[in-house]
Amino acid sequence: MNRNFLKKVAATSMLSAALLGTTTVVDAQGRRQRVEETQAEKEQRQQERQSRRQDRQDQQRTQQAPRQNEQQQAQQQRSEQRRQDEQRQGQERQQRWEQQRQREQQQAQERQRVQEQQRGEQQRQSEERQQRWEQQRQEQQRQREQQDQQRRSNQDWEQRRQREQQDQQRRSNQDWNQRRQREQQQQDSGRRQPGRQDNDGQRQWESIQQDRLNRYRQEMERRQNFGYERQRLLEQQRRRAQLRYQQRYLERLRQDQLRLQNWRYNDYGPSNYRYRRGGSYYETNQYGAQMLQRAVNDGYEQGYRAGQADREDGWGFSPQNAYGYEDASYGYDGYYVDLNEYQYYFREGFRRGYEDGYYSRSQYGRYSNGKWSILDAILQQVLGLQLIN
Repeated sequence: MNRNFLKKVAATSMLSAALLGTTTVVDAQGRRQRVEETQAEKEQRQQERQSRRQDRQDQQRTQQAPRQNEQQQAQQQRSEQRRQDEQRQGQERQQRWEQQRQREQQQAQERQRVQEQQRGEQQRQSEERQQRWEQQRQEQQRQREQQDQQRRSNQDWEQRRQREQQDQQRRSNQDWNQRRQREQQQQDSGRRQPGRQDNDGQRQWESIQQDRLNRYRQEMERRQNFGYERQRLLEQQRRRAQLRYQQRYLERLRQDQLRLQNWRYNDYGPSNYRYRRGGSYYETNQYGAQMLQRAVNDGYEQGYRAGQADREDGWGFSPQNAYGYEDASYGYDGYYVDLNEYQYYFREGFRRGYEDGYYSRSQYGRYSNGKWSILDAILQQVLGLQLIN
């Protein structure tokens, strides 16, 4: 029974498998047929699309042909323009390069020329420096020699000046004392013999004044030579302001000398003034008193100008070395006053004027009417002038 059942089951299974296989084959055939139909439709639709696409492309090509021709022509024109531009730019670059090359060549030539000029200038400057150095060395040597010579000249001049000043002072003092003694003796004699006083006094005064004038003329020649020697010294020292002052001073001395050549004796009356010198009083007349006052005033003015000149030259304070102080005969006319007395009071004014001029002040004098003059109080202090008759 079991065996039959199993046979039935096996037969049933085989029948089911056969039926299933048949069904599967049918289904597969159906699916393949449908796939084939679908493939055919797809191909047909694809062909239709391609046909339509081809038609559109043909239509577009037909429409785009003139435009493409225009574009090709424009592109050709642009290409030609670019080619021309490139050619032109190439020519311009070539020109610029050539110009740059020429500029560089010119610059190189200019640099070479400048370098040659600089070398020449450096060589010239080196030669000039060498020449200046040589000139400076020679100038320094010359200045040292000149300074040595000037120092020796100054020493010789100072020694000679001191000797001459001492000799002159000694002679002047001796002559002055002798004349004072003679004048005093003559005045005493005139008092003892009143009848002869007028005639003898006039002759004696005329003789004294003539003697003063003769000695002044002799002294003037020596002083002028001394002035010219001093002038050369000032030129060596480059003291231009002091040199100008001395030249004006010498010109006034020449005028005084010309004026004194026509001197004539005049009687200006008796001695009615007295003045103080060295602690003693001496007598003179009105003209002599005026002359002594003028000596102090002229001395102050000349001293002021001499001090001012030394200050401008940057020279040291030294009134005794000024030519005006050495000479001290500025404005002297030889009437009734001895040269030694005139020089003494001239120097008293000169020292004070030099101090004011050198320090640019007005301690001893004032400026008025275009000239410098000493203060009245200082003038009286220096002279001590008194009216006695």
